[in-house]
Amino acid sequence: MLVLDQIHTYYDRIHALKGVSLTVERGEIVTLIGSNGAGKTTTLRTISGLLKPRAGNILLEGAPIDELPAHEITRLGISQSPEGRRIFARLTVEENLEMGAFARSDKAGIRQDMARVLELFPRLRERLHQRGGTLSGGEQQMLAMGRALMSRPRLLLLDEPSMGLAPLLVEQIFQIIRNINEQGVTILLVEQNAHVALSIAHRAYVMETGAIVLAGPAADVLASPQVREAYLGG
Repeated sequence: MLVLDQIHTYYDRIHALKGVSLTVERGEIVTLIGSNGAGKTTTLRTISGLLKPRAGNILLEGAPIDELPAHEITRLGISQSPEGRRIFARLTVEENLEMGAFARSDKAGIRQDMARVLELFPRLRERLHQRGGTLSGGEQQMLAMGRALMSRPRLLLLDEPSMGLAPLLVEQIFQIIRNINEQGVTILLVEQNAHVALSIAHRAYVMETGAIVLAGPAADVLASPQVREAYLGG
């Protein structure tokens, strides 16, 4: 479904991604793990069109998308729930969700997806007319994911969905990620909680200093001594 082929991305003169190649097959959960500053968020921002690679190709179902603007990539079916949530604090929960459907004009479909999101996240239904900035951290994460789903993505990019959440909420968020995937949405997951990410993913990539250093089935990556020592405490 998605192919990154030798992607090089820069911040001015800083070489952030150094020949990153990865694939995501339809229906998978693929996780990208690594330490802070490894390039995980940069990878997602490059896929979604917020950053442009200086070299390499990004293909969605065989068609190049690396030269397209971000809003066109969203229309093609890629949506991102960003690191730090970045909800609209002054808008209500309902208005935030509506913003996720900005590129759509099918009102009946939008209503259906709103109902689906509120079924996935019952807490948001209870807070529908509450301003986003007054929600708890876990509720804001649910809102960010729900907003991303409102564009009806075929590929959902999730950036650190467990960041700052209590263990019980982390478990709940990852169960919802499984449910979203079972409903037919392909997922590329960036996550520092390597153990939980690898436990739900089909395949995994490990990134260090802008390059992929290990890839394979998630169970094999989880069992890797290199990964256990670096990310799982030995």
